Amino acid sequence: MAKVNKAATTLVLMLSLLIFVSMAESRILVATGITAKTGTVICDIVIGVESGDTCFGIEQKFKLNAKFFNSINPNLNCNALFVGQWVCIDGAAN
Repeated sequence: MAKVNKAATTLVLMLSLLIFVSMAESRILVATGITAKTGTVICDIVIGVESGDTCFGIEQKFKLNAKFFNSINPNLNCNALFVGQWVCIDGAAN
């Protein structure tokens, strides 16, 4: 019977530690500003990325500021653009 109690106690302690670490990590992410992006994006005009395009270049070409460009392209990874990728250049985000 002592073995069952020891195993149950160990299990409870391990689960408690797991929950504690998970909660601590989520607080760190929120405190540093990393949160899930929510909201709705309505894109009115899209373009296909061409060879040599960068996010900065697209912003300059269509006279967009970085904050607006990022708000209408919330999941865009500017370090991994590829030819033919659709990028929104006009729309609204909330």
